[in-house]
Amino acid sequence: MQTLWDQRYAQRAQRMSSSVIRELLKFTAEPDVISFAGGLPAPSVFPVEEFKQAAIRVLDTDGPNALQYGTTEGYKPLREWIVKYSAEFGINININNVLITSGSQQGLDLIGKVFVNPGDRILVEAPTYLGAIQAWNAYQTEYISVDSDANGLKIDALEAALRAGPKFIYVLPNFQNPTGRTTNLERRKQLVTLAQQYGVPIIEDDPYGKLRFEGEHIPSVLTLDSKYADPDCKTPYAGNVIYLSTFSKILAPGLRLAWVIAPETVIQALVKAKQGADLNTAKIIQMTTHEVCKNGFIDKHIEIIRKVYRERRDVMLRCLEDFMPEGVQWTSPQGGLFLWVTLPDHINTTQLLKEALKEKVAFVPGEYFFPCGGGQNTMRLNFSFSRPELITEGISRLGKAIKNHI
Repeated sequence: MQTLWDQRYAQRAQRMSSSVIRELLKFTAEPDVISFAGGLPAPSVFPVEEFKQAAIRVLDTDGPNALQYGTTEGYKPLREWIVKYSAEFGINININNVLITSGSQQGLDLIGKVFVNPGDRILVEAPTYLGAIQAWNAYQTEYISVDSDANGLKIDALEAALRAGPKFIYVLPNFQNPTGRTTNLERRKQLVTLAQQYGVPIIEDDPYGKLRFEGEHIPSVLTLDSKYADPDCKTPYAGNVIYLSTFSKILAPGLRLAWVIAPETVIQALVKAKQGADLNTAKIIQMTTHEVCKNGFIDKHIEIIRKVYRERRDVMLRCLEDFMPEGVQWTSPQGGLFLWVTLPDHINTTQLLKEALKEKVAFVPGEYFFPCGGGQNTMRLNFSFSRPELITEGISRLGKAIKNHI
């Protein structure tokens, strides 16, 4: 008798779905399609030669160790480097507050595994990061969404939502995916205060914070929370925030290398969950990355990335001005990889995508970033991946598709 596999799946599998963006990329892989859909860094800024030389040094000096299993917490020198690097941005931690993960996506999944029971509610921005929704859907979560504007989460709506008792708050304060917006300092302080008052933890996802093109650095939610709980920052971090960041956007996504900062007790729980997932993140990748980073290379490299991405953002903003019809609005991010376009209410961007693909240009419809519904007239555009001349041509095509659809 042939096994009916779908009848054997766990209930959680019914909530799993393919990434809309990954599925869309299959259709945009043709060489004549200009895609603003993926959240892809520019390959031209990948430090290929630095990694080549670093890998040779690691293998020549400590090859057998690099190819062996490692500790679940991560390669100790890399964790020590993260402690020092975090201190430059006002984040005061020790090595026991750091866990290395196989990409930030694994960090999100481990958080779901450790914290989320079926039916638990997670408070998210509207819109929010699609990858987080995908990670936590598997744990049969529900969502409470709070509207945001140019300055971040709307605090009045946030306080009302906290009364519903969410398991935690999930935010991307810097150059948010998908909108490119940044939560200002005042709202970050209000977020920390309200979360403390209501006893609700915060998950701060910060993959883009180092990619600021203009404006002043804003302290992380983690930093503000640590000062709220311990003004002198004299004790190891034991506050109300779990912080995630990644090497994907400041070195290369193919490393699949990221980190979590959290109170030591939380790190211990996440370590147990990670042991059941992959035992440890590849040690050779960690050792090679540490070799690249340890002598200050990364700060110089980030400056190169900022210059490239700022130019591409500026080109996209100019082209939107030139080619978009009346009634179309967009964000102007101070960093990151994305901007957000809002069309007149009657336009459905999922339907518009069909027109856009005829013009050989692609984007991500905004509705997929709203777990509680909405956003049918919005879209996300990535500016980091395409060269300036392709951005110009692509936005021209997109403008044509919108005019045809209207």
